Amino acid sequence: MNSARRCGHWALLLLAAAALALAGCGSKGKAREPAKLTRLEHVEVRPEREWSRRIGDGSDGYWSGLRIALASDALFAASIDGRVDAVNPQNGDLIWRVNTKARVISGPTLDGDQLYVGTLDGEVIALARADGKIRWRAQAPSEALAPPVGNGQVVVAKAVDGREYGLNAGSGERLWSFDRNEPNLTLRGLSAPLILGDRVYIGLDNGKLEALSLDDGQPIWEQTISVPTGRVEIERLTDIDADLLVGREGLYVVTYGGDLALIDPQSGDSRWHRSIKSYSGMALSGDRLYVTDDDGTVWSLDAATGAAVWKQPVLKYRRLSPPAVFDRYVVVGDYQGYLHWLSVEDGKLVGRVRLGGDPITTAPVVDHGLLYALDAGGRLAAYSARPAK
Repeated sequence: MNSARRCGHWALLLLAAAALALAGCGSKGKAREPAKLTRLEHVEVRPEREWSRRIGDGSDGYWSGLRIALASDALFAASIDGRVDAVNPQNGDLIWRVNTKARVISGPTLDGDQLYVGTLDGEVIALARADGKIRWRAQAPSEALAPPVGNGQVVVAKAVDGREYGLNAGSGERLWSFDRNEPNLTLRGLSAPLILGDRVYIGLDNGKLEALSLDDGQPIWEQTISVPTGRVEIERLTDIDADLLVGREGLYVVTYGGDLALIDPQSGDSRWHRSIKSYSGMALSGDRLYVTDDDGTVWSLDAATGAAVWKQPVLKYRRLSPPAVFDRYVVVGDYQGYLHWLSVEDGKLVGRVRLGGDPITTAPVVDHGLLYALDAGGRLAAYSARPAK
């Protein structure tokens, strides 16, 4: 992807021309120029690529909700040209491939024996996990940018116009819908709904977290995570675009308005709150919460209290992906296709590898002793971590 295309890709973060300042593109973006990569002083790990393959056209320059879905026996990925692939996670061999003949923009997500993807043209598509056969297609109110999620009975999808809706997992029939007024200016991006028991939790672009009944979509509680501040609209953005994260302590939510909170999922009460601004995402491992903020700083926090353990600013403005925890490392991707490996102990940068030249915007996924990464150009690869000699 050339530099002009890359600027266009990241400009889609905002539904306004002012997004160019946020993304660091253009002549006025020099103050937020991405940190230059230098030779690593302390190399502890040498990532080894075990296999790689292409998944269609990737997101083709769109900011998307495309991601990796991983099971014990298969890895699933999709692309905007309609392709959905199932591959062997150990060697990358193709298990099956299907062409949905749709512009897939989100997913896939796993739900028992089904997969779900969302499309640019407002569809949710259910596929059989075993062979990719399309089981049903349901029309969404607008672009299904957030990955649809399900629990075997209900599928919850979220559209760019702010509406959420529940579908019958067996047929795709509409069961309920939920609507809240959204701000005029928002980031282009949506967090995935999170299903816990008989509830679904929704992060909204107005900075609020909503708990709904999974059966009928009725609100149970609403909690304001972030309040708009600033004199101009771009300063008042409060989107919850990073995926919600559940742990032993409760529900973690972070906003672009600059608020990170631990929420009691039953009552909606805040257990702790601190100032971190992110549209990217979080990862949880043991008693540590890892966050990539909007400036490209990586944070390690005490998951129970929110206290900072360390922060690493060396990758500032490199537009980082959500983090993943792999063995003793925190791994993040960047806008040039690099994967950076940081020590979980102190955040020191200890390894680096390049997947390709396109941005890595989705979180790497870890299992089977491997780390899997997907870039915006459709490159998918698996890495092992070997000690540096």
